[in-house]
Amino acid sequence: MVFHKLNIPTNAVLKAASTKWNFHYYKPGLVGGHCIGIDPYYLAYKAEQHNYFPQLLLSGRRFNENMGRYVATQSVKLLIQNKINPHKAKIAILGFAFKENISDFRNTKIIQIINEFKNYNINFKVYDSHVSKKDVKQEHEIHILDFKEMQKQKFDAIVLAVAHKEFVKPLKYYNQFFKNKNKIIIDIKNIFNTKELNKYKFKYFQL
Repeated sequence: MVFHKLNIPTNAVLKAASTKWNFHYYKPGLVGGHCIGIDPYYLAYKAEQHNYFPQLLLSGRRFNENMGRYVATQSVKLLIQNKINPHKAKIAILGFAFKENISDFRNTKIIQIINEFKNYNINFKVYDSHVSKKDVKQEHEIHILDFKEMQKQKFDAIVLAVAHKEFVKPLKYYNQFFKNKNKIIIDIKNIFNTKELNKYKFKYFQL
């Protein structure tokens, strides 16, 4: 969020940091799932029983629990900045699992983005060939489509939410899915570099 305010690409910071011999490469994203997104609360609960309040632990979770809403808000801002009415916009959300190349959607933070879009009355479709469509429909009342069903569809914006291998394609591949010259990509996982995004004249937001 700080890098976004400073207009500094996160990928550029990570690339510079990786020149240090012992650097560990972690990209930002939505922290969901049944481990990192949940287990800290067990530890916090046990700590509080012994009169210790792990503020850093809980602060980290509070921050991550709101990241999906932050992404949705930035998406809406980008639509408005490019003179696209959010209420009339059509958005593709790529991915519903809590991380790439798996079918597990337990505690997925993509649901935060979806709920915020619903609050804005935004028309969206969700594509994920990995998760069980039946289970997602039963648990969240969301209709999931296969990625191949996105063919011949046109959108105002694409939210690349999960880095499934079938979504990681050359940037120009996504040209075909846009309705007009204002091509908006919300690249949560920092798949694309800013030079490419600017070269192909995409409007974008990245974590």
